[in-house]
Amino acid sequence: MQAGPLAASAWADDGHARRAADHAPHAAPARKTAPAATPVKGEDIVVATHRLSPADQARAQLDSLPGAATVIDAKQVLRGRNLTNADALAFQPGVFAQSSGGGDGLRLSIRGSGIQVGTNYFRSGILMMFDGLPVTTPAGTPYELFEPLGLRYTEVLRGANAFDYGGLQLGGGINYVTQTGYDAQTYQARVEAGSFGYNKEQLSSGKVIGKADYYISVTNSYRGGYQTETQANSFGVNANFGYRFNDRVSTRFFFRYRQTRNGYPGYLTRDQILANPKQAQAPYRAWHSVRIQPGSKFYGNMTTIRIDDRSKLELGFDYQDAPIDIQNTSFSQIWGYKTVAATLNYTRHDVLAGHKSDTQLGFMDTSDLEAWQTNRVRVATGHLAGLPMGQVLRHVTYGGTENYFHLRNNTELFHDFWLTTAAAVAFIQKSSGVPYPYTAAGANFKESSVNFVPRGGFRYVISPHVELYGNVSRSIQPPNDWNLNYAGPYFTGNIPQAGMNSGAGKLRNQTATTYEIGTTGHAWRNKWSLTYYHSDVRNELLSVMTPASQAIGASIYGNASPTTHQGVEASLETTLYAWAGNTLSLRQAYTWQDFRFRHDAVFGSNRLPGIPEHFYQGEIHLDTKTGFYAGFNAQVSSKVGAAYDETYFAPSYHIYNLNVGYEWPGKHRQVFLSVNNLANTHYAAIVVPGYIAAGKQLAVMQPGDGLGVFAGLSLGFN
Repeated sequence: MQAGPLAASAWADDGHARRAADHAPHAAPARKTAPAATPVKGEDIVVATHRLSPADQARAQLDSLPGAATVIDAKQVLRGRNLTNADALAFQPGVFAQSSGGGDGLRLSIRGSGIQVGTNYFRSGILMMFDGLPVTTPAGTPYELFEPLGLRYTEVLRGANAFDYGGLQLGGGINYVTQTGYDAQTYQARVEAGSFGYNKEQLSSGKVIGKADYYISVTNSYRGGYQTETQANSFGVNANFGYRFNDRVSTRFFFRYRQTRNGYPGYLTRDQILANPKQAQAPYRAWHSVRIQPGSKFYGNMTTIRIDDRSKLELGFDYQDAPIDIQNTSFSQIWGYKTVAATLNYTRHDVLAGHKSDTQLGFMDTSDLEAWQTNRVRVATGHLAGLPMGQVLRHVTYGGTENYFHLRNNTELFHDFWLTTAAAVAFIQKSSGVPYPYTAAGANFKESSVNFVPRGGFRYVISPHVELYGNVSRSIQPPNDWNLNYAGPYFTGNIPQAGMNSGAGKLRNQTATTYEIGTTGHAWRNKWSLTYYHSDVRNELLSVMTPASQAIGASIYGNASPTTHQGVEASLETTLYAWAGNTLSLRQAYTWQDFRFRHDAVFGSNRLPGIPEHFYQGEIHLDTKTGFYAGFNAQVSSKVGAAYDETYFAPSYHIYNLNVGYEWPGKHRQVFLSVNNLANTHYAAIVVPGYIAAGKQLAVMQPGDGLGVFAGLSLGFN
């Protein structure tokens, strides 16, 4: 059974070709393999163990979950362009990840999580992690550290299936696992370049030295941009150092640093995108609006202690410093966030009354150390006319802590039928204050809650080729700490701060009960996964309009009336033809998403806007034994609602892409050529919905790239 969520990383640190089963002795794998060797009578028995890749080890662990989860092997992602994490998260059912302007701020949603959050905000609704250490904070998830190069694999745990990490939010969790000295080349260089002035370079090194190992990756990128005012550049470092004291105790230190600068073009209307997607929204072009992350840092450690052959303890800690400089509007927004996080996971395997049983006890804490926002005059225009540049207009403080205690047990009730029972207790506290220019009524606000979050599920391995699973789970998503201020009252009157929030407002935690059932398996040259889920959501965090916000023509963050999220997540990998070591295959990922109000006083049973109802990705792929590979893929999206009143939509689209490359057999050398958006389609990649369109076109869309050609070269050696 699952040996704890961080076990895959720890196993790889050992540097041995161990089987996943050696570390999860009670697992009932969905796919069984033949023995590596068959003994011959009269001869010595020789057992040849099969070395599992780190990604395969992670897949073996996730097989124990009673729900939907996948592993993305970085080796497959590296066969094409790696501009942003939208490239890395492609072909994942249930995951909507779109980039606009080539920046890092993706539109990222799983099962409708963070449906209201745009591309230039901390992400919401998903627990994001590096090597099992939480990157998500009480403010949400800062996005600039998520450089896609330098990874071994990525775990995508949809919905409540991130429970073992402490991921209790509606969308689940994504865990990015970095390379170590055990699986990296001693020296490696990679370069990508192409349309829109794009170039990206990576230098990395990894090696094992006795009981220690290291890995370091340095990246640099620049993009002139397809759309006006979307120039982007970044520089980053990703490093880790591991040490094995003995067979039972190991530790690994992590460090990430990244600085980014992304132009901000604003949002366009539907007709503007269809006519000329390269234009920027006024007045952002005249202001040369930009969002700067001047240098975010992540320090972490994970220590694993194997108490005995049946139990293990993992202790993790991380510290983040994420400064932000937003120069988008007539006033700047300078943010400072310093946070700490800690994790503890104890796992053990037992046999209770003749039944195999695996138990995990865990704790996760994320807390603000320092969180604030300062607004200064940037463009002395309108109601700011005559004020000196840089004058402080407002200062806001934030605070928060999230603590999750979780307990899970998997028991094999009868052969190949496992029952999962789990529960968590969440203590959450958020606060916000506006100490400058003056303390208005309601400026200082604090709220806290204690919540019980249960989960139950089953997993039945019907045959070596077919598995069935299901679960009923609760989820909880607290508001980001800065949401409180955006839900508060406004400064009024003839003052420079008019229209800014003068204090915080109360926001309730978003909760949901989700029912999930699905199957995975392989047969007749097909490998599939199919999941249906239905979530009854209460207090969903969406844009709402109050009399105060309506008076200034703005919508704010608030809790919606009850909503329903349901959908189907399906993937299918098919071997169409195989001959003489060559393979022609087809992979497909389809997502159906139906998110609706339940008898809302204003919107009735309208669909929630911002995410397409139908989203499909398919690729036909050729792999040859000589090292040549080629793929032709399509991305298809249905129309996307752009307002709550369902009178305004982004049109549906079809995008076609081509990727060809060559990998030298037995060597770490690779070249590729990618051609994206072959038909040069004009389309809206991202929609951050407005409140009420009333038949008018709202500027709430960002365009996807046009026709682009990209090439890459990677060289590695030991």
